[in-house]
Amino acid sequence: MTQPTPIRRARGDRPRLLDLFCCQGGAAKGYADAGFDVTGVDHHPQPRYPFRFVQADAIAFVLTHGAAFDFIHASPPCQHDTECQRIQGNAHPDLIAPTRAALDASGRPWVMENVRGAVPKLLAPVMLCGQMFALANYRHRFFETGGGFTLAQPDHPAHLVPQAKMGRPVPPGHYGQFVGNFSGVPLAREVLGVPWMNRDGIRECIPPAYTEFIGRAALHFLAPAPEVAA
Repeated sequence: MTQPTPIRRARGDRPRLLDLFCCQGGAAKGYADAGFDVTGVDHHPQPRYPFRFVQADAIAFVLTHGAAFDFIHASPPCQHDTECQRIQGNAHPDLIAPTRAALDASGRPWVMENVRGAVPKLLAPVMLCGQMFALANYRHRFFETGGGFTLAQPDHPAHLVPQAKMGRPVPPGHYGQFVGNFSGVPLAREVLGVPWMNRDGIRECIPPAYTEFIGRAALHFLAPAPEVAA
């Protein structure tokens, strides 16, 4: 396992963002588009991750190195709160509370993302939907904020386009769900804006449009207050 070394940021460089449980980098792409210098951390190798990557335990990494970053994003594994996993009887660890504690300990502003099933454990989350960003998809994701950073809940446009059934090809005039063993990887890449991902990455990813929106709000939060003339 790689032993990470914090990289200090010189004045004038882009703000540094730590992307925990990064997978194939959907969230990372949006933050980079917003203007961050991104470092991803994941327990598993992520050869498709498009930015600086460290293979390490995400919670241990943020406890040791989190304060060296300007902003932190975390997407603890959602399988514990995914309905299909409960139906199949699969057991997965619940990392939401340990991740929150580690993020708070960093002293940095942060966002923690998860799926609808985790909402009862998230504190006042903001929901983002593909319709808010003109994506031909719904894909609701929920974002808890901390470390002084907050997000306003955007208006949620009505869902007027039907969805294809899970795992089925997407008929004309429908949106794909792109979860599980779905068909239509090229279409999903185009719709979600993740052309480098394979099926495994797509079915769990955050569309980059979501985190570009969050990233721009984070940059505004991090910007120094204007000086007042004497």
